[in-house]
Amino acid sequence: MEVGKRVEEEAGPSSAGKIDELRGEKLPQTASGKQSEESEVGDEEVDDKEGFTPGPLLSLKEQIDKDKDDESLRRWKEKLLGCLESDLSEQREPEVKFHSIGIISDEFGEIITPLPVNENQGGRVLFTLREGSRYQLRLTFTVMHNIVSGLSYSNKVWRGGLLVDRTQGMLGTFAPQREQYVETLEEETTPSGVLARGNYSAKLKFEDDDNRCYMELPYSFEIKKGS
Repeated sequence: MEVGKRVEEEAGPSSAGKIDELRGEKLPQTASGKQSEESEVGDEEVDDKEGFTPGPLLSLKEQIDKDKDDESLRRWKEKLLGCLESDLSEQREPEVKFHSIGIISDEFGEIITPLPVNENQGGRVLFTLREGSRYQLRLTFTVMHNIVSGLSYSNKVWRGGLLVDRTQGMLGTFAPQREQYVETLEEETTPSGVLARGNYSAKLKFEDDDNRCYMELPYSFEIKKGS
């Protein structure tokens, strides 16, 4: 169950257009979507944001103060943005702080790893799964200072230096709030067969519509023989 709510869920189905007005830009569709490219040899970046031009970035305080003489509109904006006057920041750049990453599987429930990962643990195997297992990654994070528009992720997997899988998806748009957000990524299935067993390296990346990168997490995992 999610602790926080996306901007769209907090303010209702018509809020996406209202946030467009606040930020002065057109936001992309925020429904979750995933693309997967398996057995790739190359490692070319796919830019789905080509041609997208973001509007001017305003701090939360500037967005609220634009209608400071209209008390009802001001309170409406504060409710929509999920903040109180005491929380308003003049910092224009949003910040996303990731607190933990979890791996969810029917084999063992959920294994949670605090973030950031210690340097001496960066190369360790984050989790081990049996071949043909279904699993999901779950992130907890906090949004601060400003609205994060179009937070998306990409997850690349290598074996022996060869890129073997790449997935990407959209999480949505998030307003600053004191409570942590909890987001579960799309379900994945490990490959099966003798050749699929072994160790893999991966990199999980999060960025927004303005190409701000909030986290790049390298990790490793192992696929072992099924029972």
